[in-house]
Amino acid sequence: MSLWNRIKDSTQNMQSQLIAKKNDLKSGAFRDASMAMCALVSAADGSVDPAERQRVAALISTNEVLGNFPADDLRQRFEGYLDKLAADFDFGKVSLMQEIAKVKKKPAEARAVVQIGIIIGGADGDFDDDEKQVVREVCYALDLPPAEFDL
Repeated sequence: MSLWNRIKDSTQNMQSQLIAKKNDLKSGAFRDASMAMCALVSAADGSVDPAERQRVAALISTNEVLGNFPADDLRQRFEGYLDKLAADFDFGKVSLMQEIAKVKKKPAEARAVVQIGIIIGGADGDFDDDEKQVVREVCYALDLPPAEFDL
């Protein structure tokens, strides 16, 4: 099986798992952590080009699991997090990791945030090393073993 097919199958499987837990994923902390994760994955290489920003924003607004929240609110939070990263990447990253850490005590939400990061990273068919590294760092921040997510 080609790498692209494995990534596609993996992200579809994770999306199915998230949909099954959708009713448990309604907290503000989950919403904020998810948007922070999306911003970190989008900027994993140190920058975000406008096309990538648009692509991820579109994925956020159409993701069924994130449908628990108003799309405009999600987009505004995502854009705000990207602005923090653009202003000062290192400081912004610390701030976003703190936002993500707020779901640490809720294992279902923590796993869902990691899965959303993988889905966003693999959406273009290339879950690259920078994106994987960011998701690994989030796993460590949430006390989740990266191996659980094949990272």
